[in-house]
Amino acid sequence: MKATAKDLRFHSKELLHTVNRGEEVIITYRGKPCAKLIPYDEHPPNKKNNLFGMWKDNDLITDVDNHIRNLRKGRF
Repeated sequence: MKATAKDLRFHSKELLHTVNRGEEVIITYRGKPCAKLIPYDEHPPNKKNNLFGMWKDNDLITDVDNHIRNLRKGRF
């Protein structure tokens, strides 16, 4: 379903009922899509420590979170 920003402003309750039924709502602003309302997932899939992007082919780093945290600690 598509709705305008004005619809979101004036008919937010009806749009939330639509989302609760399982539908996705695309919010448009000046005729262009700018946001999507989707149903809230109570239990999202666990993606902790999954390697992604440029890290997925790196065999030397097994825990990306710790590696990034160590990089951000500071240099001095």
